[in-house]
Amino acid sequence: MLDKSRITGKRKDDHLRLVTKKPVEARKKTTGAEDIHLIHRALPEASIDEIDTNVELFGKKLGSPIIISGMTGGTEEALKINKILAKASEKTRVGMGLGSQRPMLENPKLAYTYQVRKYAPNILLLGNIGLPQLISGYPIETVLEAQEIIGSDALVVHLNALQETIQPEGETSFRGGIKSLRELCAKSKYPIIAKETGAGISRLEAGLLLEAGVSGIDVGGAGGTSWAGVESYRLGETGGKPNIGDTFWDWGIPTAISLVETKKCVGDSIPVIATGGIRDGITIVKMLALGANAAGIALPVLRQAYLHGEKGVISYLNQLQKEIRIAMFLVGATTIEDLKHVPLVITGKTAEWLIRRGYDPSEYAQRDQKKQTNMFVD
Repeated sequence: MLDKSRITGKRKDDHLRLVTKKPVEARKKTTGAEDIHLIHRALPEASIDEIDTNVELFGKKLGSPIIISGMTGGTEEALKINKILAKASEKTRVGMGLGSQRPMLENPKLAYTYQVRKYAPNILLLGNIGLPQLISGYPIETVLEAQEIIGSDALVVHLNALQETIQPEGETSFRGGIKSLRELCAKSKYPIIAKETGAGISRLEAGLLLEAGVSGIDVGGAGGTSWAGVESYRLGETGGKPNIGDTFWDWGIPTAISLVETKKCVGDSIPVIATGGIRDGITIVKMLALGANAAGIALPVLRQAYLHGEKGVISYLNQLQKEIRIAMFLVGATTIEDLKHVPLVITGKTAEWLIRRGYDPSEYAQRDQKKQTNMFVD
């Protein structure tokens, strides 16, 4: 009898090996963050010691608006990585996502590779399942029971149409996806977060997801890890030619643009997470100023865990948190809420895209700074 979990596990190990050892990031397209410009304040009227980066997300308090996005699970190697990430998340007070739980649904004995709650009792922990698995008939009750087993606080449903199309074993029918999401949201006691995996969310999809009842959206935009690129390496290793993964390596909506489209659609009705090529604290602050509630980071953290262990992850996250605080100080924002009111200048291809889509980039540059709590001296 074919053991699906072994096939899935082999694929997960392939993914882990490739993303830690190969150049898998976007080759041409960027996140759009380079077109987002924060306005420096020479008189910020604040002390850097006053900067408060605490946020609440899906009922959990985070020390800073950072989530380690889920990338791995289901194998022994994945367990080692997840332990490191969980311990580092607890110590730095950031959120953490687990990789797809498909392996443990195919083989419940693999649940232990996701059970990291004991290492991080206080963090926001996100479970993970792919939309194709819901469409293909994985019982909703079983998926939700899996969240109970691992002690997650919310469930991410990843939308990876591009990767599934390139992947040799991919599940390429997304028909019925909205219905499946709607049913899951209706039955779940957990917040359901819809997440793209590197190709972005448009305003159309944001509206459909909101109507389906999701509790949050992770835009997962283009500019970071290319899963078409990862599958391209896998195709190359098996001699697949022509390698269609190369053709679609840079496919997708850049993260900053996807964030604007999503926020313009859903407003403040649900949290929005900006993931996709986020690599430093300044970029995180830009995304927060564009309206994100938090930023997700995967590849750099995963590589730190793989190469340098827990100390490497903690060092990287501490650096990010310091950069966030400095950037907030330099734009005169003492809280994450303040960042919603700081002016931004949007230029280049990002501005052009937004204009063509009917948005006015200048509205960000003309924000009323009087709304900032630290604008004037008492």
